[in-house]
Amino acid sequence: MSGYTDITVTLENHVATVEIQRPPNNFFDYSLIGQIADAFDAMDADNNCRVVILTANGKAFCAGANFGTGRSDGSGSQDFTEEGFRNTTGKLYREAARLFRNKKPVVGAINGPAVGGGLGLALVPDFRIASTEAKFAANFVKLGIHQGFGISVTLPRIVGQQNAMNMLLTGRRVRAEEALEMGLADQVVPHDQLRSAAMTLAKEIAENAPLALMSVRATMRGDLYDAVVKATEHELSEQKWLRATDDAQEGIRSVSERRPGNFTGK
Repeated sequence: MSGYTDITVTLENHVATVEIQRPPNNFFDYSLIGQIADAFDAMDADNNCRVVILTANGKAFCAGANFGTGRSDGSGSQDFTEEGFRNTTGKLYREAARLFRNKKPVVGAINGPAVGGGLGLALVPDFRIASTEAKFAANFVKLGIHQGFGISVTLPRIVGQQNAMNMLLTGRRVRAEEALEMGLADQVVPHDQLRSAAMTLAKEIAENAPLALMSVRATMRGDLYDAVVKATEHELSEQKWLRATDDAQEGIRSVSERRPGNFTGK
């Protein structure tokens, strides 16, 4: 399927595969998230599709957001700029919320690290099959800011309040096996078996009645879309005032320099 610049979409045996194509780190921006949301909408409208696999080509599943420019075409740098954060974050979160509005089951094949907003993207699927090379991190406090991408509601729904608080307040990286223990991953497989394991689950789901699949999924997900919309509004307001603090400036520097932050509470 053509028409996308940063993803590929294939459909075979009722299973669509949406693959992010920004290796090695697959940083996302407004444009990329919009393309994934458009692909999800297209698969909802295609009666030949019953299940979607979301994965990425590269070292990371998604290493986070690119706020390099205020543009929406994905052509800017991957360095943080205030212009990019100010001009694109609100639009980006509106696109992100669309990902939770789709009707068909989604299996995530998490091929590598999912960090920051990349963790938020990894929380979109109903299931996560993780490579042994996968890591998950909500590193926002290390940057001196609040979590975004709806993580405030999606993470505790999956791993529970205590595990979510632990990840959010430490900012630490959770390896695949620990992710499996806390329910963040549903299965962990060797890296070279990731695609086949995700396809096996997707095909098992796709064997069933498609209308029933969508009905049961809608019931089980409940008000998730509305909750994400509300959460991203709050997350953005918190991020905006925290971005004006000295700690946020130090957080950006310290992470880019790969050192602990020297925070002052200002």
